[in-house]
Amino acid sequence: MKKTLLLCFIHGFKGGESTFGDDYQFTRSLRDSIAKQLPKINVKVLVYPKYETRGDLGECVSRFRDWLLEKVIDIEVETGTASPTIDPSVRTILIGHSMGGIVAADTVINLTSEKPILPETIGQDLPSPSLHSLMFPYIQGVLAFDTPYLGISPGVVAHGAESHYNTATNALAQINNLWGTGKSTTATSASSTGLKALPAPPVDNAAAAVPAQSGWGKWGRVAMYAGAGAAALAATSAAAYVNRDNITQGLGWVSSHLEFVGCLARAEDLKRRVAHLVRASEELDFGFANLYTRLGQAAGSKNVPGVAGSVFGSQRTFCNLPSRMAAGTWKEAVNDKASDETIAHMSMFEPNNNPGYNVLLKDATELVVTWTRNEWYESSSEPQADREMPQ
Repeated sequence: MKKTLLLCFIHGFKGGESTFGDDYQFTRSLRDSIAKQLPKINVKVLVYPKYETRGDLGECVSRFRDWLLEKVIDIEVETGTASPTIDPSVRTILIGHSMGGIVAADTVINLTSEKPILPETIGQDLPSPSLHSLMFPYIQGVLAFDTPYLGISPGVVAHGAESHYNTATNALAQINNLWGTGKSTTATSASSTGLKALPAPPVDNAAAAVPAQSGWGKWGRVAMYAGAGAAALAATSAAAYVNRDNITQGLGWVSSHLEFVGCLARAEDLKRRVAHLVRASEELDFGFANLYTRLGQAAGSKNVPGVAGSVFGSQRTFCNLPSRMAAGTWKEAVNDKASDETIAHMSMFEPNNNPGYNVLLKDATELVVTWTRNEWYESSSEPQADREMPQ
């Protein structure tokens, strides 16, 4: 039986159909590159449809797992696999960009332990759950692209806040007006036409400590809801993504997106997630790697709050990098054209904006091929044609 390797792509925060290049260019290029080196199996691409990067992360992971399960079952039925849960003919590489890598990681945690990482684990000294290798769907590895498994680099928020300050200020001012904290004529005219602002949450000491006219009082409330780190990330994201349609949904829209990215503010859960994947890679013959962006020739040095001295352009990354803990394979993907971390992060799969595109493709191919050349791969064979019965 000829077996199948699925390359399943998952976009990140506010991503969509164009995340992996125009007309899914990177997905096709990676499939073709891998197929040349793994001729004994079929290599197919699955792209998880655009999904809402908001609300509870655990629910998002569950929806993705159900979707993947259905796709894999369809292939197993078509192939006629006798025991797909025991000896599957299909194995999957989960390929996530940015927060898509978090979704991929939590899917593996769910499949191998049935104990997904949830906010309730914060501060608890939990025993490591036993791992079971009978995954279905069977995940051969997680290949992440610029996923902040250990958080986002402090410089990203600092640089983003600096470059998008005016836009973010305007966006947040509109949000504050809708929440009833501002006094612009826009809010007044909206009220006169029947559009009522959402009631402001009650003031407490933390919120009152921020002057109302600063425009950050209610944002501070949201920060307490999802964590300061997540609020900083979402504040930067607001500059790029908030529009009038979103703003009319008020606090619910903002807080639900903060809830989704809130996991990036929980340092212990971030470490626990990585530790689980490392353990799976050691015990279950499982691949785990993160190809992270690093700025190159186009980037200058920057002063980052909390960091002594300047951070040189060649040291600027979107992700926090592992220093002392085991964290799988982390390999840099240098972009000599990008001038800041966010641009590098969002243009990984665009050959015109990433001179290192071909190197990225080569590195990704080598990782997947290495993970897949195993006993399962060697046992793959072409289906034998039925022999004619003797007359």
